[in-house]
Amino acid sequence: MSKATSSAPSQRMLRVGEQVRAAITQVLQRGEVRDDLIERTVISVSEVRMSPDLKIATAYVTPLGVTDHEKVIEALNRHARFIRGRLGGALRQMKYMPEVRFRDDTSFDNYKKIDELLRSPEVSRDLSESTADDDDKE
Repeated sequence: MSKATSSAPSQRMLRVGEQVRAAITQVLQRGEVRDDLIERTVISVSEVRMSPDLKIATAYVTPLGVTDHEKVIEALNRHARFIRGRLGGALRQMKYMPEVRFRDDTSFDNYKKIDELLRSPEVSRDLSESTADDDDKE
């Protein structure tokens, strides 16, 4: 019998991803990475997605208060091997220490665009018309 493959992450992938996220956050909060750009930037690690074999961890981060996210992402990827080494204590139960890759988290930008669309005059007008129609039906 073969398992049905799906694109949704397994419970194990989600659990390990959350453990890796917490471990990366601790390394960054403690200031263990010696890089001026990383040390002076507040970095939010919003999510870590694990590969199915748990050997690759893709961390989605948002540098707060910085306009050029790419420089911070490049700095994190330059220090990825060091950060991977520092994760050992928090992830000692894992058979293999995952390779860490950093990516810019654009979900906040997407949320902002959706919010702006919902607040636009055209959508507000349409919403007010639909609520007026609902009131007429009652």
